[in-house]
Amino acid sequence: MTTAFFGELMLRLSPPGRELLLQTPKLEVNVGGAEANVATGLACLGHKVRMISAVADNPLGGAVIGELRRRGVDTSTVAVEAGRLGLYFLTPGAGLRASEVVYDRAHSVFADRAESAWDWDVALEGATRLHLSGITPALGPNTAAAAIAAAEAASAKGIPVSFDGNYRAKLWEAWDSDPRSVLTRLIGHADILFGNHRDVSLLLGREFSGDGSDRRREAAQAAFEAFPKLQIIASTARHVDDADSHRIAARIDMRSSWHQTKEILVAGIVDRIGAGDAFAAGVLHGLAEGGDAKAAAEAGLALTCLKHSLPGDASLFTRADLDAFGEGLDVRR
Repeated sequence: MTTAFFGELMLRLSPPGRELLLQTPKLEVNVGGAEANVATGLACLGHKVRMISAVADNPLGGAVIGELRRRGVDTSTVAVEAGRLGLYFLTPGAGLRASEVVYDRAHSVFADRAESAWDWDVALEGATRLHLSGITPALGPNTAAAAIAAAEAASAKGIPVSFDGNYRAKLWEAWDSDPRSVLTRLIGHADILFGNHRDVSLLLGREFSGDGSDRRREAAQAAFEAFPKLQIIASTARHVDDADSHRIAARIDMRSSWHQTKEILVAGIVDRIGAGDAFAAGVLHGLAEGGDAKAAAEAGLALTCLKHSLPGDASLFTRADLDAFGEGLDVRR
């Protein structure tokens, strides 16, 4: 079983520690990209994954490919072409100061690649699932068309599609976009949606009443009614006390049932970027292992909590780490 991921590969640059951007002339570099983060997380859990993307034909693109290969990701369908690699800059939060992201990914190789340049017969050969996110279509008209073409090709081949909402207003607002229309077309092909009531509100143009669990269930039922293929909605609820302390719960909604975990306090946070991608990897892992809603929700919650302890964008935890989660914090010997 091979899960294919379509999305941009990029580099994250951030100041050391909790410094402000360019407070000192130093930047730490990590490989980034929402879909690549999920792919890496699954690969570290022992699953076969393939990345479909395009990177710059220079040392930066080569470094990104090398890092993914080192983590067990198949990069045979990553195109290497002249141009630039997308970047983003992260200023980590601290205390009551929120983290901040600055994008520098306009006109990257991936963003400017024409929809017709992608060969979906080759890219999806042997794939048993395609994973997409809302970041890819938000980059511009080329990637929006390519994401739709990828979802349509997967559906035509009988390959299930999972979709992570990942709404990024800054990206959509940078061009003459229609996010609701594009996202509706994409989610129409999905059997799994990673998103919450806010994502469903955006898609359906309506608000949901109630609070907490009731509101999420109402939104889930509305999404199931609107999207016949949709079978699972996975989400997290995060309460932020400060930059170093969050309380997180996970939830899986199915058409006739749902499961919500208890809330876990995640303190001493090292890096929260990529935690949602780790959640997606954990849920996909739980489902691939034959787990039910409870097992999938708990695997997703465990992996997202663990990710907060790790610098960088991607979860690098193994099955042993996942199995040991919650067994205590003494040294494992």
